[in-house]
Amino acid sequence: MKVGLTGNMGSGKTTVSSIFSALYIPVFHADDEAKRMYQLDEVREQVKALTGPDILDPSGQIDLKMLGNIVFSDPYILQRLIQIIHPLVREEFRKWVLRYPESPYIIHEAAIIFESEFRDEYDLVINVSCPEKIAMERIKKRDHLSEEKIRERTRFQMEDAKKASLSDFVIVNDGKTLVIPQVLKIHEELLQRSA
Repeated sequence: MKVGLTGNMGSGKTTVSSIFSALYIPVFHADDEAKRMYQLDEVREQVKALTGPDILDPSGQIDLKMLGNIVFSDPYILQRLIQIIHPLVREEFRKWVLRYPESPYIIHEAAIIFESEFRDEYDLVINVSCPEKIAMERIKKRDHLSEEKIRERTRFQMEDAKKASLSDFVIVNDGKTLVIPQVLKIHEELLQRSA
């Protein structure tokens, strides 16, 4: 059973995925995989053609920080990058799944499951839900970004409430509600469904 785990920036997806990992459930981290794809020669050439040669750092690798700044201010470049990277990540995921035939289910953690039309890859989707104000504080602390930069990066995200309504399960991560019991409850249900 393939389960998507999503949530907006700062919602706490990484925390939730680490709890699933502690329960011995394999977790595929799409964002990490996407970063790895930027090291491929073919991807590097396509990104360079899209953004110009200045995108490469002195070692000839893509400067991901610079790319982030370009992408979040240019919807066209963002869409083109999604078209370059997502098919590669999807292919990696399909190969990765085959490594875990014994697992009752696997988790695919990705920020933009609904935005990138990845939804049909999964049997079920879990959304990690968090009030915008709390997410904003978490991102500020984690990434040392200004509120303006954060808004620039989050403006392409689907609203949290919409993501929640499209998901099969919602984990509330508002700093008050305990997360582990919510994950354990979903874990039990997923084990029953996969039995």
